[in-house]
Amino acid sequence: MEIAPYQTGPSVGRLAIRTLAAYPDRVAFAWDRGSITYAETAAVIGRYQKVLSDAGLQRGDGVAALGGNRFEVWALGIAVQSLGLYITWLHPMGGLSDQLFQIEDAGVTALVLDETHFAERAEQLATEASGLGLRVWTMGPSPYAEDLTSAAEAVGEQPVRQIADASDHAIINYTGGTTGRPKGAWRRHRSVVQGAVDIITDFAIPRAARYLMVAPMSHVAGSKVMPVLVGGGTVHLLTGFDAARVLETIERERITMALFVPTMIYALLDHPDLDERDLSSLELVLYGASPMSVSRLREGIERIGPVFSQLYGQTECYPVSVLPKEDHDPEHAERLLSCGKPVVGVEVSIRDEAGNELPIGEPGELCVRGGSAMEGYWKRGDLTAEALAGGWLHTGDIAKQDAEGYLYIVDRKKDMIISGGFNVFPREVEDALTAHPDVAAAAVYGVPHEKWGEQVTASVVLKPGASADEAALIAHVRDLKGAVQAPKVIETLPELPQTAVGKINKRALRDKFLD
Repeated sequence: MEIAPYQTGPSVGRLAIRTLAAYPDRVAFAWDRGSITYAETAAVIGRYQKVLSDAGLQRGDGVAALGGNRFEVWALGIAVQSLGLYITWLHPMGGLSDQLFQIEDAGVTALVLDETHFAERAEQLATEASGLGLRVWTMGPSPYAEDLTSAAEAVGEQPVRQIADASDHAIINYTGGTTGRPKGAWRRHRSVVQGAVDIITDFAIPRAARYLMVAPMSHVAGSKVMPVLVGGGTVHLLTGFDAARVLETIERERITMALFVPTMIYALLDHPDLDERDLSSLELVLYGASPMSVSRLREGIERIGPVFSQLYGQTECYPVSVLPKEDHDPEHAERLLSCGKPVVGVEVSIRDEAGNELPIGEPGELCVRGGSAMEGYWKRGDLTAEALAGGWLHTGDIAKQDAEGYLYIVDRKKDMIISGGFNVFPREVEDALTAHPDVAAAAVYGVPHEKWGEQVTASVVLKPGASADEAALIAHVRDLKGAVQAPKVIETLPELPQTAVGKINKRALRDKFLD
């Protein structure tokens, strides 16, 4: 292993190489028709590094990649970062225009595409990237790019190199773009490693976990790979969420750990196979990315087991907090509304509009600082100065903290509705709606109104066979929350639109009414 003499502090490569060497014969990744050991994964990383170096990529260059849930994607990321290059992941469900914007904005010199899972999109991106002068590879043979897999095999066995420094640029993660063009949050190696350390320390990941990865590796699910491997576990890969397949895989592979966004959990709870499958192997189900209905969370605990743990964080800083399994008591609904306590590497502060720290229990903007926070927004000094004012990352989330240190996200600052001079927090109305026995999921948002300024509006998905109408649901919320918070309009949809990162796309819902 080659380590530069000026190497100081932690780096992604140092952590990965040490981890893969610790359990050489264990299975690192498994999928429907195959598996690969820790040692074999390290060998692939070494070959990828040789191909990248021979192509002329130099320390400080960037690589963009679009990939499905396959071990080669993780190996590529480690190969890139260990050489002192930085990586930016194109989201598998992202739009073409956003992906092209990201490639150009990130200033990368190379592009790697998974043509197996994204044949049409990969060809589109390759065509555009060639026009930008980028070096383009595909993870397999294709008529429009070099085959990275064949090139890696051709170079033969290679040593794994680690030359990145803790202060080197490691990654640019782009925001979901729900409020406009995505912003690139860039982080150094020490920040990425600190995030992994926080997860290892506070997330109670089972030893030798069998981790089911169904959410995209390029998103939050991918941040659990290193912690799982550090503990000698195996990552079981699925591409695309299908409730029946997920339940079958948990039973067959005796999965001990999984990560789902709330909409996935709702789909599992509503699937007829749930009660027919043996899910007793599960020890930890992480959930996050968007708020989860308390009533549906209770249902999950009752039907799946006391295995749920909520994670909270942002593209700009991850993780921030965790609510562990032992705090998921169905008899204490208030605690289920919490996103937990800050992880070991993060400090939090609740502040008002003037930047003053607020007393315990008072809602204000959640501000955080710590080793896993971003350095700033890529090429956006103006936004960076605003987001990191006063040395704190301003999350844009309205939160409060109780005397025991538990955090409660009241809502997104930008999502708060002002109707008739009253502040309405959509999360509270959504919880009221999903408390109705007929409602599977809900999204609440403000729509401009001539009299009230904004009108509280909702979109809901009903449970299979349910038939609650608009009037009944409005009355239900009015009884629970009062007239101000009761929606004036409720539409029923077969499903709620989602952003590329699995969050409910309220902008798309709101735009329908504006049109």
